Amino acid sequence: MKVSCQENLLPGGTFKDKVCMAEKLGFDAIEVWGRDLDARMKSILDAVSSSRIKISTICSGYPGDLLGLDRKEREDAMNGIIERLRYASELGAVGLIVVPTFSRPKLPDLYPLYRDVIELERRLLIEELRILDRYAADYGVYILLEPINRYETHFMNRVLDAVKIVSEVYGDNTAVMADFFHMNIEERDISESLLSCIHILKHIHLADSNRLPPGFGHTDFKTPLTLLKKHGYRYYMAYECRIPEPVESNLERSLEYVRKLGE
Repeated sequence: MKVSCQENLLPGGTFKDKVCMAEKLGFDAIEVWGRDLDARMKSILDAVSSSRIKISTICSGYPGDLLGLDRKEREDAMNGIIERLRYASELGAVGLIVVPTFSRPKLPDLYPLYRDVIELERRLLIEELRILDRYAADYGVYILLEPINRYETHFMNRVLDAVKIVSEVYGDNTAVMADFFHMNIEERDISESLLSCIHILKHIHLADSNRLPPGFGHTDFKTPLTLLKKHGYRYYMAYECRIPEPVESNLERSLEYVRKLGE
């Protein structure tokens, strides 16, 4: 079991401090934010160069909107993704987390050409991903599509939605990531959902039912983690949640809880 933690959750004034804290607490890696990475690459690489801590993934941080109304918005998103795929390669990360769009649809309803705007969005995203997948393949990393809940986006809420999109991209470097918090809202059975995408599952976000760390809510983690182990899941699981005070001891407590469940 490889467990990562988003950089903003770790105490520390500098990235080096956060790396030291991650090592002290027993994490394997850090998930970095994609914002301002061009200015931060050297400090990140320097910080992990003398540590056992790795960079697991890059979380979004690109400009624009893959499903934006304006062509420039879409081009900005694609160019930003390509840039961060390159950074992921340089950092030795699994890949870049991509949420296609947030909130309501921006594209027009083109009925009867398309049944509804979501069908238009699906077709557009698939074409974009076919282009982006080639860059991901060149860099040896993954595009990690993240389904998020209905209160944050109208599009791609369930794991199966992402699986269907990946199946139409016809590329080896577009994959699915699963988030326990969003699955707790959208999925009937978290274990079944993970099993449905296990063949293309390359990353996981960990958060309990209340967006606190695993063990601080009512989500059943034992059954899904047992399933993942049985099916040989070998990629990272990263903490993406709120950490109550005292942060250090609560992170340590939660990580111990997750490690025990994964034994």
